[in-house]
Amino acid sequence: MRVIDQLKATQGHTAFSFEILPPLKGNDITRVYSIIDKLREFDPKYINITSHHSEVQYQEMPDGSYIKKKIRKRPGSVAIASAIQNKYGITAVPHIICKGFTRDETEYALIDLNFLGVHDLLLLQGDAKGPDKSADPTKINQHATDLQQQVNDFNRGIYADGETFEANATPFSYGMACYPEKHESAPNMESDIRYARMKVEQGASYLVTQMFFDNQKYYDFVTRCRAEGITVPIIPGIKPIVLRNQLNVLPRVFRTDIPEPFAIELARCSTDEQAKETGIEWSIAQCRDLIAHGVPSIHFYTLMATDSVRRIAKEIY
Repeated sequence: MRVIDQLKATQGHTAFSFEILPPLKGNDITRVYSIIDKLREFDPKYINITSHHSEVQYQEMPDGSYIKKKIRKRPGSVAIASAIQNKYGITAVPHIICKGFTRDETEYALIDLNFLGVHDLLLLQGDAKGPDKSADPTKINQHATDLQQQVNDFNRGIYADGETFEANATPFSYGMACYPEKHESAPNMESDIRYARMKVEQGASYLVTQMFFDNQKYYDFVTRCRAEGITVPIIPGIKPIVLRNQLNVLPRVFRTDIPEPFAIELARCSTDEQAKETGIEWSIAQCRDLIAHGVPSIHFYTLMATDSVRRIAKEIY
């Protein structure tokens, strides 16, 4: 069942979903399975799999020259999505990103996913800092809306080069990202919401937010979106803090504010274990409030936080 259909079928119940990170190169999928096994009891409606582009590194040669090498530290999301969906029967949602992938590479990923029966996607721009500045800009999707157009064309039976084919029986359904505290590259919130509306008008069936720690910012964002005619589900994304340094790292990296009461409590923590407990308590309160406000789903970012997400889910589901 498509993500959007599952969201519509919740009938007033707040669904549970989460995002996982592919294992580092050289590790097998059992590490992914162990995360799912810890969270499976809470009936996840879908599981997102992040995608990671290659990194460019320069290796010094014996003669003093350098050669450029592309290194991919994690496997792609296509195989993992298929493995999850077939093993657990849970809808898998691989991330498809612009940065680090050509349109041809994206097209082959779509072909493989269709062949494997994975038809839900999350379309993202990806890392703001591109991995390879020498990449031909004419061969890549610069923005998430460009990537969206490629997926829409594929659904209509049009390849990236303009050649046509018989459209697949099951088109891809997809969600896209939104930002309650504004995307870092957007000049203002009005512009950001305009792009969110464009994503929906062009086919996004739901939006999922960047992590946030102040529910009021989410509520205000949803209100503004509804006023602009955005009617699709807007899924809140929750990230439990597990380390003391995340008090400063998360606002810097993800441009998200940490409310002063939460920041004060985190600053009082003398160990990461204390920070983890404080993060769990804050997330539980966040989620209870979100559920009381009738959100259709809560989406958890599990990086380094699987045990925290499990404890939170036990309290709210």
